[in-house]
Amino acid sequence: MIRTYTQDIRHKEDELAIAYLPAVKSMAFRLKERLPSSIDFMDLSAIGTEELIKLARRYDESLNDSFWGYAKKRVYGAMLDYLRSLDILSRASRKLVKAIDYAVEEYMVLNDCEPTDEELSITLDETVEKIHDARIASSIYTVMPLHDQLQVGDEGAALAQIEKDELINVIKAILSQYKEREQLIIQFYYFEELTLKEISEILNITESRISQIHKSVIQKIKESMGS
Repeated sequence: MIRTYTQDIRHKEDELAIAYLPAVKSMAFRLKERLPSSIDFMDLSAIGTEELIKLARRYDESLNDSFWGYAKKRVYGAMLDYLRSLDILSRASRKLVKAIDYAVEEYMVLNDCEPTDEELSITLDETVEKIHDARIASSIYTVMPLHDQLQVGDEGAALAQIEKDELINVIKAILSQYKEREQLIIQFYYFEELTLKEISEILNITESRISQIHKSVIQKIKESMGS
């Protein structure tokens, strides 16, 4: 009797997970659209599915009236934890990423387009492979929550103790000083989770320019908060 009851519960839990598999795949696909080609959609989907099954098996509908409302942030968080586990920004690569950002910004002022890895290799006196890997690491890290990004690097070291709500208020205050376009890019990218391509179509700006504005605003926020 107990065994049958347990099997019935497990069957119900698995059905719950199966019902939301399309939502998990859609989430993984949207995240993948914002990541470089080196990150596999199937890996993200598998991580999300594994977390979904765990959540379904410990879900208590008496405490949460919406399973997806309960599971959505946790599934997305599991995918981000997977990206963090790749150790995408070592101390050395952080310095190189910062140097690349400055070099790209200067290049775009003169040429109105992004430099190639080969051109950056010559400018920064680094191998093409190191430049390529650092740019991939940088593009992966930009999908992380603002709270993560603002605590990376020398300017962000002192921000770790700031409460999340306080941090959001400070970010809003700082962004209010910037142009509407810069505010929209941050809003679209982090809060509405649009891709660079989608933002480009809305604002009629190239994807590379949006990427540079985004990085510049993040750096300004870090410097403002650090001071």
